[in-house]
Amino acid sequence: MLVLAVFIALSFALYVFYKVKYVRSRRPAEKEWISAKSRMALGAFIFFFGVNQLFLYSGTITYVISALFIIIGGISIWAGMKAYKYFLPRAIEESEWIKSHQN
Repeated sequence: MLVLAVFIALSFALYVFYKVKYVRSRRPAEKEWISAKSRMALGAFIFFFGVNQLFLYSGTITYVISALFIIIGGISIWAGMKAYKYFLPRAIEESEWIKSHQN
């Protein structure tokens, strides 16, 4: 399915984008916040890949492996969202502290 292929490519591109931002960032809280976003993108990639396999192939092994991918992707998205919510206020606070102490 073309729609799932687009979601797979988009989520992988976002994962690579956030990993590059993670490496370039120097602030600890911001790094963790960006890492949470990349974790969600990787989880979406795995989730959509598992869903895509259900449409491409049929068989017991495919269903089991797809279910594992969907579960692992969902858990990764959920953990990334929890980390994102946790680190967002800290990243904002860190950014404001750095701005106030630059002068």
